Amino acid sequence: MRRLSAFFLLSLLLVIFNIAVLPATAQNRGVVNVYSTRHYGPTEAPFTAFTEATGIEVRVSQGSNQALLDRLRAEGNRTVADVFMTIDAGTLGIAADEGLLQPIVSDVLTANIPEAFRDADMRWVGLSARVRGIVYNPAVVDVGELSTYEALADEKWAGRLCMRPGSHIYTISLVSSLIYHLGEEQAEAVVAGWVANNPIYIDSDTRIIESVLAGQCDLGVVNHYYLARLINSDSQYPLKFFFPNQGEDERGAFFNLSGAGITSAALNYDNAVLFLEFLSSLEVQNPSDISFPTTNFEFPVNPEAEAHPILQGFGEFKLDETYPTTEYKDYQQAALDLLERVGYGMTE
Repeated sequence: MRRLSAFFLLSLLLVIFNIAVLPATAQNRGVVNVYSTRHYGPTEAPFTAFTEATGIEVRVSQGSNQALLDRLRAEGNRTVADVFMTIDAGTLGIAADEGLLQPIVSDVLTANIPEAFRDADMRWVGLSARVRGIVYNPAVVDVGELSTYEALADEKWAGRLCMRPGSHIYTISLVSSLIYHLGEEQAEAVVAGWVANNPIYIDSDTRIIESVLAGQCDLGVVNHYYLARLINSDSQYPLKFFFPNQGEDERGAFFNLSGAGITSAALNYDNAVLFLEFLSSLEVQNPSDISFPTTNFEFPVNPEAEAHPILQGFGEFKLDETYPTTEYKDYQQAALDLLERVGYGMTE
């Protein structure tokens, strides 16, 4: 009875003096909770630098694009995630359309990130760019033989290709770009041509590159940074990277984004905004020990930033900005259906 009386008295005092009893939310503890499909964990250099600069702890939960998207869906308003960070603009677009992400109010982000790399309603932003192109061995392939993604359907490449399985988002997103540009019928003909060339399906871009080096295939379709990592370890690494569709009247190389949005249920909205602003800043976009793009040898999205010297060594190229990143989400299912329809290998 005494305990009840003490509790009643304390409650009465709080009401009289208008003192609110606040829950111990993450905001009070100075953290930002990140669901991330990137593979570099909570010790990623720019995350650590953000904590050192602001005192805000970055807590990271990792998983695949689909797994974390499904987790957000299941958790709804109960999610602990403040930031959803992915390696695919299409996944961000789907999350935004499903109401899982909220608009971000930030003049800093709109100044640092061009329109081509962010959602029109600011529900997500790109933070680095990753180009999907062709790795080849110049000892066995003349660069003059290379041209476009579509040309990989030419029978001269029969038995000479290594490609990622169709279940992976890298393949799905690339094929989505073919559907956007060529229409479904022509895109299907291209992918069917790839299948007819009997590629080796390998579920690792690094192992695709190793297979090209070993002579198991002459060409591999990979993201550029996988080769950049190997060159960083060995400046004499013998393979080269080719950016497809670079002709004067051609669209440019397909790219995707490492990007992020703030969840609709974020407890730490202000911390999340600061986090994304930090990652988009010139200091963190330029090559350095704390660079977000350099962590994985990706290209910066801040137009004032420079690419890492290894990437500059890949040469000048144009990106396919005619396929809006905001529309990647609209073609994913069609791309997956197409891949299954033509018998493209869905697993290794």
